[in-house]
Amino acid sequence: MTTYYYVLASQRFLFEEEPFEEVLKERTRYYHENEKEIDFWLVKQPAFLEASAMQNIKGKCPQPCAAVISTNSQFITWLKLRLEYVITGEFQAPSESIPDALASMATV
Repeated sequence: MTTYYYVLASQRFLFEEEPFEEVLKERTRYYHENEKEIDFWLVKQPAFLEASAMQNIKGKCPQPCAAVISTNSQFITWLKLRLEYVITGEFQAPSESIPDALASMATV
């Protein structure tokens, strides 16, 4: 099992109120310059929130939501400091309640 860390916020906050695209571009550029493999993903309406253990967290975040999920806890801490009004946490996957850490409930 792998531990995943996340930053969770409403899609409106991330995509309309914050310069979020710029933040992700900056971080992606940093990873490429340092020849580091990308270890973060943006997931709209993350399925991990459907796990019974996550219902309290889901209830705290305006919907529809989005999450940046990473295996790098330091990146999530950096993102939390950069964005401020977000929820952070962690979970382990794959598990019975979270079979796919990066799954989305969003319909295309």
